[in-house]
Amino acid sequence: MSFHYIIVGAGSAGCVLANRLSADPATRVCLVEAGPPDRNPMIHMPFGLAALAHMRWLNWGYETEPEPQLNNRQLFWPRGRVLGGSSSINAMIYMRGHPHDYRDWAAAAGPDWDWPRVREVFKDLEGNRTFRDDHHGQGGPLTVSDLAHPNPLSRAFVRAGTECQLPECPDFNGAGQDGVGLYQVTQRNGRRFSAARAFLTPVLDRPNLTLVSGAQVHRVLFDGHCATGVQLRDRTVSLAPGGEVILSGGAINSPQLLMLSGIGPGAHLQDMGIPVLYDAPEVGANLADHLDITVQAALRDRTAIGIAPSFLPRALRAGWSYLRRGTGEFTSNVAEAGGFAKSDPSRDRPNLQFHFIPAYLHDHGRRLSLGYGLTLHVCDLLPKSRGQIRLASPDPMAHPQITANYLGHPDDLPTLRAGLKLARRILHAPALARHIRQETLPGPQVATDVQLDADIRARAETIYHPVGTCRMGRDEQSVTDPQGRVRGVQGLRVVDASLMPQIIAGNTNAPTMMIAETIARMILAPA
Repeated sequence: MSFHYIIVGAGSAGCVLANRLSADPATRVCLVEAGPPDRNPMIHMPFGLAALAHMRWLNWGYETEPEPQLNNRQLFWPRGRVLGGSSSINAMIYMRGHPHDYRDWAAAAGPDWDWPRVREVFKDLEGNRTFRDDHHGQGGPLTVSDLAHPNPLSRAFVRAGTECQLPECPDFNGAGQDGVGLYQVTQRNGRRFSAARAFLTPVLDRPNLTLVSGAQVHRVLFDGHCATGVQLRDRTVSLAPGGEVILSGGAINSPQLLMLSGIGPGAHLQDMGIPVLYDAPEVGANLADHLDITVQAALRDRTAIGIAPSFLPRALRAGWSYLRRGTGEFTSNVAEAGGFAKSDPSRDRPNLQFHFIPAYLHDHGRRLSLGYGLTLHVCDLLPKSRGQIRLASPDPMAHPQITANYLGHPDDLPTLRAGLKLARRILHAPALARHIRQETLPGPQVATDVQLDADIRARAETIYHPVGTCRMGRDEQSVTDPQGRVRGVQGLRVVDASLMPQIIAGNTNAPTMMIAETIARMILAPA
């Protein structure tokens, strides 16, 4: 059998595309995913995300190259390798970004990507169970809910933010983004509602949709410069005449697969022994990510989610409540509250984001920390540093080289330092201070700018938002055109977060689904 569309990657973009492109029963669609089906119960119980970083069979488990500005540390980059992709292992936060983000996109890629148009796409996708206003959609396939059981410390964080003169924001996707509040999440009835659950599960019985899981694509096949299918380990999947291969592997896998297929920086491909089909220097370039630093504190009380024998009765009650009714503490997405602020008043939009966790969190949850504590994350939303993805080997099964180049631009360190200072102010505001026994990280001994900078270099980590490595644009140097069509070849698109011309000032999951829906409409529009 040959297919009209072969979609590589069943993540946030791929699930949307599979749903939309298979709606016509005469169109044959094949969705290929490297990982397994999303059956693991830790995926669906929101609190289970704390364990997912350990599960390498659901997680690509990437590591960066040594980062020069971060004491040559190699940073852990978890990415979903399962149906739903990273939407099956993330913190479920529903965030669109700031309207100014999309004005920047429109300048790079045209009016289809401007805020008024993408706002309507967001609303069409959204099924919001709380807000009934013009900022939100209620009938879309993606369920968005309030947290069912936020920890009291999360509400204390919001009060502490207002004590630091940050406004309370009841809706980060509403009239304004500035301020602090509780996050809305992609959950339904207390359970994770990933892109797979929202878009793929309801249509898997379509006879014209073929799902192939546990199968990694090695390269795109071409006849001349026209895509004809994809190569798996032990077979090929072929396109029907006039069909398209659509790469939806994300900001790491999509540029890797382009380069393995001969599309990328010519000299690099030659070094790898890969024949150059099309010399595209920007493939893998323009990598942007949100670098994040934390403040942590030990508590006087047991309000937090703890790792301690005394927490066991609470955990048993939470498990029983979750299994019986989908309620209780195990519906927590862990990063329950947060907010947006400016590092200085001259900014045209917030450039700092907070994620508040009513628990200790070390090393992405891979390292347990005993006791009761809290963790406040702050990240730089608009970094100027850019990195790149390159092949480490021509072997498709080898992980690529990830050079994030964090803090490579001199403006980024002062911004993150300002965020760290503000996070400490919030931590020690009265509403939180009454719970706190002592700050443990960075600790009271870290006080000067020099010490704060050293702490950032020693501890900063990703907050999981890599984008930009297959940049779309109207200029001929971009990897794709504004419809995701790869330049220099025919029958090949990229549709995922790698298309973003600039990084979003917020979490990237919902914008990735919006990208897929927008390009699906372009594909399906009458000629």
